[in-house]
Amino acid sequence: MTDTVLSRFLRYVVIDTQSDPTSSSQPTTEKQKDLGRLLAAELKAIGVEDAHLDEHGYVYGTIPANTDKAVPVICFCSHMDTAPDFSGTGVKPQVIENYRGGDITLPGDPSRVIRVAEHPELLNQIGHDVVTTDGTTLLGADDKAGIAEIITAAAEIIANPAIRHGTIKILFTPDEEVGRGVNRVDLEKLGADIAYTLDGETAGHVEDETFSADGVEIEITGVAIHPGFAKGRMENAIRIASSIIARLPQHMAPETTEGREGFLHPTDLEGSMEKARISLIVRDFTLEGLKEKEALLEDIVKDVLRAYPGSSYRLTVTEQYRNMKEVLDRNPAIVEHALEAIRRAGMEPVRGSIRGGTDGSRLSFMGLPCPNLFAGGHAFHSPLEWVSRQDMEKAVRTIVELAQIWEERA
Repeated sequence: MTDTVLSRFLRYVVIDTQSDPTSSSQPTTEKQKDLGRLLAAELKAIGVEDAHLDEHGYVYGTIPANTDKAVPVICFCSHMDTAPDFSGTGVKPQVIENYRGGDITLPGDPSRVIRVAEHPELLNQIGHDVVTTDGTTLLGADDKAGIAEIITAAAEIIANPAIRHGTIKILFTPDEEVGRGVNRVDLEKLGADIAYTLDGETAGHVEDETFSADGVEIEITGVAIHPGFAKGRMENAIRIASSIIARLPQHMAPETTEGREGFLHPTDLEGSMEKARISLIVRDFTLEGLKEKEALLEDIVKDVLRAYPGSSYRLTVTEQYRNMKEVLDRNPAIVEHALEAIRRAGMEPVRGSIRGGTDGSRLSFMGLPCPNLFAGGHAFHSPLEWVSRQDMEKAVRTIVELAQIWEERA
């Protein structure tokens, strides 16, 4: 078993762990446990004696404290699943050693090119070893880079008694990409006081704010009748649903928003003449903005339905996660220590927001404050995904420094 962060990463990404949003099981795909079993075995091999995979697909482990100080118990967390947005089967990682700059054409599909103009962070990777796929699958740096970094840091901490630290917990979760990453996590068994996910992008970044997020289902019941006798009587549910989607404000779409702007985003549409269903996600950094967008959405539905007096609708809102900043602002040392760890690892820290969410979004509101640290990957959920070895090594160093800072300042 090799023990560098790169060799671990390359070993993990070839294991298919895509989650499935249509599945009702936990985990949503059994193949996620294939990686979970490997990770539990590797943790045991480096000295994490209690490492194990549970029936729900979670990997837990503990590094005991080597100090007498009363140090808060820290958890480092990453997710094992990859996104269902693009194939994760048969990943063929490519390592471009000593990257010299310029666009990267992917050999398995030369039509796919990682262009510097679209990925400006490549300008900071000159001389690095850059990992991509062959262009036919996603890479899985989201979030197998984070997993490789946590295990590599754990091996260094265990092997070096001079690294003083409190109790450290390790958690690898399934199903994060489909919004169920912490549905069955056992926080009592985990026993952590604070946590950090390693699920971010650019080296040096710490994210202490996420979107607040809801899912919306709109069910339309139309009036079905034989099309030969439909004049003045038929109310086609597919047409009604299409009219609703057409009325969504273009300036509130993901493709037209950035920064702290939220959005309304239809993710699925299915139907027949009698019934149709629209699935959407709603995102905003404030709860007020979230509710305003949901009210606007219902106003649109009602307005469209006025032209269809025989039809009806049902709109259901499901809470997905909330902005972690509300919790983290009450615990400033958690982020401040992370910023200092990044400085000690040789980088200038950047504090920012995520236009999305992590397991930490929900963990924070479950009583486990949890900001997000960089893992080094880029272009997540696509065949253009890439990560550099050197950035993964910086994340390893950040984890080690962070464990020491909490011990020093206890």
